Amino acid sequence: MKLNDCAPQQTTMVPTDFKALIQRFYHLQSERVETYRLFEEGHEAYLRTGPQYDFDHYRQLVHEITQAFCGISKEVLEIKGRLHHDFDRTDLSEHIEKLQSKEKQKLELTAKLQLARQQAQDHPEDEDCQEKIQEIKHEIIKNKEALSEIMQDFKYDSEDCD
Repeated sequence: MKLNDCAPQQTTMVPTDFKALIQRFYHLQSERVETYRLFEEGHEAYLRTGPQYDFDHYRQLVHEITQAFCGISKEVLEIKGRLHHDFDRTDLSEHIEKLQSKEKQKLELTAKLQLARQQAQDHPEDEDCQEKIQEIKHEIIKNKEALSEIMQDFKYDSEDCD
């Protein structure tokens, strides 16, 4: 699953007011968190169908999750552009650029973790699988810490003009 595979979506109405734009950005980030939760729940349900695995349902889930992330990313990038060009807030648009990069990395790590979990379930005797899962979980924790730091910087800088 790649964020680059985003199909064209309907054009969204990005707010024109600065505070509304910031609020919309926060809302999109909370949508992202919820999408990850649904992705994780769906993967856990998929693992419960093993060892035969219901791949058709999982593939549909991955498609829906990809579309959700694409829509969120598209709108976040529109907000980034508005902050940069309409409000001359390059500081905030740079935070969003860093955030998008870390979100892409988080999605890639999440996919790697899901593959590692299936591998561990299919090969319970292989201790390397559990080690790999722990390594990926550690990378995800570091990624989430970086995301949190970027969001704190964004919040501080966006409230700076109040």
